[in-house]
Amino acid sequence: MYGLLLIIAIIVIIALSISLYQKSTNAICLSRKRLEGKTVIVTGGTAGMGLHMATDLAHRGARVIVACPFDDEGTNARKQIIEETGNNDVVFYNLDLGSLDSVRKFAGKIIKTEDRLDILINNAGVGTPDDYLTPDGMIFAMQVNYYGAFLLTLLLLPLLKKTGKPGEPARILTTASVLHMYGQADINNLNRTKYWNVVKIYGNSKICLVLFANELTRRLKGSNVVINNIDPGAVGTKIFDSTNRILGFILTTACILFFKTGWQGAQTALHVALDKKAGEVSGKYFKNCEISWTVSRAQCEKTASALWEDSVRLVKLSEEELDQCFKSL
Repeated sequence: MYGLLLIIAIIVIIALSISLYQKSTNAICLSRKRLEGKTVIVTGGTAGMGLHMATDLAHRGARVIVACPFDDEGTNARKQIIEETGNNDVVFYNLDLGSLDSVRKFAGKIIKTEDRLDILINNAGVGTPDDYLTPDGMIFAMQVNYYGAFLLTLLLLPLLKKTGKPGEPARILTTASVLHMYGQADINNLNRTKYWNVVKIYGNSKICLVLFANELTRRLKGSNVVINNIDPGAVGTKIFDSTNRILGFILTTACILFFKTGWQGAQTALHVALDKKAGEVSGKYFKNCEISWTVSRAQCEKTASALWEDSVRLVKLSEEELDQCFKSL
């Protein structure tokens, strides 16, 4: 009995220490930049951190497109953002990153209806669900967190290139995590079920995002488009809702009690989306509104190149589509 109480006490002390550290080191976006005439997409912009990002950007006058796979949630979020900001130029489109077909339909709609795209925030993600395969043949968390964002970014790249100008680049943000340090980027085994534990799957998806940003930075050299990773820290959101019931309850409760709020977690993304100096770099990893570190294997050019080729194959990007992505660079 005393042993159990000691373990619980140690866990509580560690959690409180993490909470104190998270909240005392959290930086705040100080930019006063206005965004009238600009268009922004926030995936997962209907709840948690994403909703705070979308609301802030709408306050600044941007045309904000929020995307998620749940129509009711999206409709309610749009209404809430409009009511809070007075900005009526807020749109909700359905987007399921766990479906390549949905990603293509969403990107096609954007290309057809929008004449510019200034900021793309790849914020949507899932926590640690069971490692089942999607109909597209990828582990669910890998597809939502990485492959879906990979495909969406490349399909929207022509519009981003069209929008970016010298001194005012179009910006791509991907939401990474400190848990990328647990990722292996084992290209041949990323989608093997029952091979990785749930933490490894999540870490794999996040290290892939870091490698993707580095590889895309090299391929976009000389363009007016930049891509950077943001690490929001441990945030009390509903990202673990897709986890098995017991583990999800424990993780979600711990997040809400001890970790950053959604507003706090959104600050680094807003900084990277708005700050002038942040728009002058690409392929960087931001945490608490400043450039931070990544594990060395996340910087491996050989791994990044191999991941790129495998991702192109898995999301079924054609040569014609790739040519369009990098045409005139």
